Amino acid sequence: MAREDQADQRTAALRRILIPLALAQFICSFAGSNMNVMINDISEDLDTSVQGVQVAITIFLLVMAALMIPGGKLTDKYGRKRCFTVGLVVYGVGAAMSAAAPGLGVLILGNSILEGVGTALLIPPVYILTTLLFTEVTSRARAFGAISAMGGIGAAAGPLIGGLITSAISWRAAFGFQVLVIVVILWLARNITDPLPPDRTRPFDIGGAVLSAVGLVLVVTGILAADNNAWLMIALIVAGALVLVWFFRSVRAKERAGNEPLLSTALFRNRTSNLGLVTQNAQWLLLTGVSFVVAAYLQVVRGYDAIETGVIFTAETAGLLAASLAAERFAKRRAQRTLILAGFLVVIGGVAVLLALVSGTPNVWAFAPGLLLIGLGLGVMLTPSVNVVQSSFAEHLQGEISGLSRSVSNLGSSLGAAVAGTVLVAGITSTPERSYALAMIVLAAVGCVGLAAAVFLPRTSPVPQDDQPTSPTT
Repeated sequence: MAREDQADQRTAALRRILIPLALAQFICSFAGSNMNVMINDISEDLDTSVQGVQVAITIFLLVMAALMIPGGKLTDKYGRKRCFTVGLVVYGVGAAMSAAAPGLGVLILGNSILEGVGTALLIPPVYILTTLLFTEVTSRARAFGAISAMGGIGAAAGPLIGGLITSAISWRAAFGFQVLVIVVILWLARNITDPLPPDRTRPFDIGGAVLSAVGLVLVVTGILAADNNAWLMIALIVAGALVLVWFFRSVRAKERAGNEPLLSTALFRNRTSNLGLVTQNAQWLLLTGVSFVVAAYLQVVRGYDAIETGVIFTAETAGLLAASLAAERFAKRRAQRTLILAGFLVVIGGVAVLLALVSGTPNVWAFAPGLLLIGLGLGVMLTPSVNVVQSSFAEHLQGEISGLSRSVSNLGSSLGAAVAGTVLVAGITSTPERSYALAMIVLAAVGCVGLAAAVFLPRTSPVPQDDQPTSPTT
């Protein structure tokens, strides 16, 4: 009886720990999508353009992607709980600065830089703490499911919540809402304890962190430059690719010398994990890309305000929420590969519906069926993709794969706003229908890439890889 009481107390304690972790993922995903419905309000208030707001959104997502891997490595040196707390504080300061921004420059500093840095510090600890604290396989899968679902819901509900707050008060109040949520998370997380002590002697690969960040920044900046200068776009993308090649060569050199690099090459020797990372990248690219394209089209072309735009996105939020709530039941009945395949098929169908029903009809509710299908498809496959990647590695590599997994997902988000957004913004004022159609076709192609990767996933659950990295780990 006493043993059962102890088990119940541990379960209750873990649930209390899971709440702030899931809320942290929710607010970071919310921040990546809620600005989409404020495009007109922000551009008018700060005397900027749609492209200026797109740049702010993309830089936020890019900073997250570029710094997520270094953020994961810092948790070993300074502790997971400390990095989580510092990240929350930096994020909160950035949100407060954004709420009071007098111009686009301050908004980019607060929202794009500080909130991006804060997210990169706090998100890796969310997944590492979950891995370390939820030691039983079933409870860990449920915890990852809850966190992934909150992330997806935050991204999908961002336009609705942001639209409601913007219409009722102002776009600045939406950033105030983020500050309040951060304060709540800090209070709820006060009793979280780090299961592993920090190792201050642990080396940190500064050179690798700089190379990886610069390479990613150059690639995404090149995509953003596509509508201004084709040669500049090519030059930036090629330069970014060369820097990333330099980064991976430096990683190999450090491992051969017995030093600890930013990222272990063991993470890239698992075929199942690599395919899972492709599906993660495609999923978040689709979620962010669809959100930006539809929100910008509704506001700039159709003239809808923030609340009207946000209401339309309730279809996507409802679909994602319904599928996420049923995720555990789906997982018991179907293999993870099957769920990911089904998810991509439904999402591609949703994009096709958005393309077919919207063109030629003035009825704004024509967006609802497509958005609903996209929400359902994403809700079905977000959690299985995370489980496929995390389950491919043993305990000693969980910290590194968590940072890589979040970086790949956030890179997908930044590419969604950059790729689809650039295609749309390039002709949104001159040929809006054509630009909208091209952006949707690009997103459908991304869905096909994710579907192709899912086809090659194993039919059974992956066996954890027990490769020891050449560098020491905790």
